[in-house]
Amino acid sequence: MKSFFSARVVSFGHAFRGWHYVLRTQANAWIHSIIATAVFILGLWLHLPARDWAVIILTTAVVFAAEFMNTAIETVVDLASPEIHPLAKIGKDVGAASVLVAALAAVLIGLLILGPPLWAKVTTLFS
Repeated sequence: MKSFFSARVVSFGHAFRGWHYVLRTQANAWIHSIIATAVFILGLWLHLPARDWAVIILTTAVVFAAEFMNTAIETVVDLASPEIHPLAKIGKDVGAASVLVAALAAVLIGLLILGPPLWAKVTTLFS
């Protein structure tokens, strides 16, 4: 049983190193982080209900997971095909498209969840 828990600790270490690598090397991951932080602060200010928080957390996780997978794809493609190859480019482009789809969906979800209570709060502040 001790080896089971030791292996889990090692696995978490690998995962956190991967997370650190993405944040250190991918500018878009910083953009996602800043926007996610702003959304979380806005959600706290708007006193969102639990169901809205669940959707926002899940949406944020999907965007980060797509960014992490895209980085993994790009890294493996660079390793497997250091020279420029049309199929390597397609792999990288499709990985980037997955992040774009997740990010656009997150924007729409954010507008649907945050828009109405934010509008109500802003109109109350200025009336």
